[in-house]
Amino acid sequence: MTIKVGDKIPEVTVTRMGDNGPEPVNTRDLFAGKKVVLFSVPGAFTPTCSAKHLPGFVAKADDIRAKGVDDIICIAVNDVFVMNAWGKDQGAKGKVTMIADGNGDFTRALGLTLDATKFGMGERGQRFSLIAEDGVVKELNVEAPGEFRVSSAEHCLTQL
Repeated sequence: MTIKVGDKIPEVTVTRMGDNGPEPVNTRDLFAGKKVVLFSVPGAFTPTCSAKHLPGFVAKADDIRAKGVDDIICIAVNDVFVMNAWGKDQGAKGKVTMIADGNGDFTRALGLTLDATKFGMGERGQRFSLIAEDGVVKELNVEAPGEFRVSSAEHCLTQL
């Protein structure tokens, strides 16, 4: 079942890169007591994700935070090393928190998987964004296949 507005973010362990290497983190800790914008991309270093999606949130990070957002999270079904390298490549440090959903557990728990096997990419996450307050989904924007509109930083700003 796909998550919807009003639902609580599922508790799943994901990974972020810390000062001393990979760190497991529970999604409860990422969302509890905070206003969070989360966006999902099908894959790090892929064309739309690298040219538009992540760069849009990096560029608009200050505007988004000015609307009372505590954290902006980018998540993908990639490993933590790839997410870390992509974040460095895109200048995300201090603007967007890069989170790896390496096995896709969080994406499956949200009900937002994407079958990308015909592209040789396996099971990935759909392109979407959400706004959550204290772990409860307030806005959810899932893109139609092949589209990039409602999950953009610009659209997110209109919802805050």
